[in-house]
Amino acid sequence: MAGTAFAQDDKTTIGVVVKIGGIPWFNAMEAGIKERAETLGVEAFMVGPTSSDPALQVRAVEDLIAQGVDVIGVVPNDAAVLEPVLARAKEQGIHVISHESPDQENVDWNFELASAKGFGEAYGKQLGEMLGGKGKYAVFVGGLTVPLHNAWADAAIAYIEENYPDMEVVGDRYGVAEDVDASRRTALDLMRAHEDLKGFLAFGSQGPIGAARAVEERRKGGEILVMGPFSPGQGRQLMHDGILTGGYMWNPKQAGEVFVTLGNMIANGEPIESGMEIEGLGVVEPDAENKDIIVDQLVEINPDTVDDLAALGL
Repeated sequence: MAGTAFAQDDKTTIGVVVKIGGIPWFNAMEAGIKERAETLGVEAFMVGPTSSDPALQVRAVEDLIAQGVDVIGVVPNDAAVLEPVLARAKEQGIHVISHESPDQENVDWNFELASAKGFGEAYGKQLGEMLGGKGKYAVFVGGLTVPLHNAWADAAIAYIEENYPDMEVVGDRYGVAEDVDASRRTALDLMRAHEDLKGFLAFGSQGPIGAARAVEERRKGGEILVMGPFSPGQGRQLMHDGILTGGYMWNPKQAGEVFVTLGNMIANGEPIESGMEIEGLGVVEPDAENKDIIVDQLVEINPDTVDDLAALGL
């Protein structure tokens, strides 16, 4: 066992630090963590900081090191800021798993339920098709230091540039999409500055909600498209009202389960090998050099699927 706080018990202990607590996406992830822990007979819990300040994640990881958990999971707000504290965890013999952070330093493995390229291109294709290949659009990400959100944005923009040359992205990308109020304010500002704006691509679970509320306030539903990964329970009414256009997601509850499954495997010394089937991931082809396990399990969010997804607690 790593450390001493849990040493009286032979159960594997797993603490998962997410981007921010109290929002539907991570509530669903927590449910997955708890359910899978019960199934496997391990101790696993989630830590949700009160804001997306990377320093709070560092502090949470430091607390888990002090507690002596066996495995630390993390969904980084700032990959680089976490590198030193994750290195300290590994020095203490603690295993580290990340999610939404490809090529993260100082981890045993990072896992993704969607490839960055496939996810971003799906959005670029959908927006381009729905706008008929013409019009201005804006891009939100959860933060300018969140590698995965920016990789999605890169892929979406590149796809649009190649396939829809008459479309134009306005301004820089805006790092507001983990904050519903900041997303709403930024969307209102952009609609004022660009009267001919036709769409928002918002990568970060609060971005589509905030942008949609702004579009609703301006009574532009159907005129300005809003796309991005969002919690179906939080966004379904906006979707049925024709304000939120749609998007793709993966199941955060499933991601929570995978944190526990992978964490337990690693803690027990089980190797992660090409061609093996891991519950929640399917058959994997791990990238051992970059410590990435990436699968594509996209779920489309549209008016026909949103209620069923919301009923799952998402």
